[in-house]
Amino acid sequence: MADVVTMAEPLGMISLRGDHDGERLRSAVTSLTGTAFPERLRIEGTSERGLAWMSPDELLIFVPRQEAGAAVARLSGDLEGVHHLVADVSDMRVCLRIDGPGAREVLAKLTPADLHPEAFGPGVFRRSRLGQFAAGFWLEGQGARVICFRSVADYALALLRQSAADGAVGYF
Repeated sequence: MADVVTMAEPLGMISLRGDHDGERLRSAVTSLTGTAFPERLRIEGTSERGLAWMSPDELLIFVPRQEAGAAVARLSGDLEGVHHLVADVSDMRVCLRIDGPGAREVLAKLTPADLHPEAFGPGVFRRSRLGQFAAGFWLEGQGARVICFRSVADYALALLRQSAADGAVGYF
């Protein structure tokens, strides 16, 4: 089966900056998503509802697109009085799907990140480059998901499709 690269349905994506050690922040985001809090370089849940570690003070929260506005309002209320920044970034980013058994190799041909199965497996979230664009990516289901800025979506889609069409290298 060939790998298929498509644009995913629009996702609700919320950027939250704050102290990851703060109990109110942890409680607010895990209550919102119903997932565990992600450790460094990890994702909990899925692109439909989950939490991804973006940096020592930033999380990317995934919710259904129609819930993003309400989720931002809820987080703002739950974190009132706590130093934080919450923003709906759903329109700023897109999600691409790579479905098929060679998703790891489709990504590996384009990134300097180590995607060997011992370093990149289920639950691992990477921020790196794919070709000439910045991206976040992880394994999900029988493939992978890639998030990038909407401004480079056409290039990202074409590049990932070319990588998939060229076939597996056979390294993994």
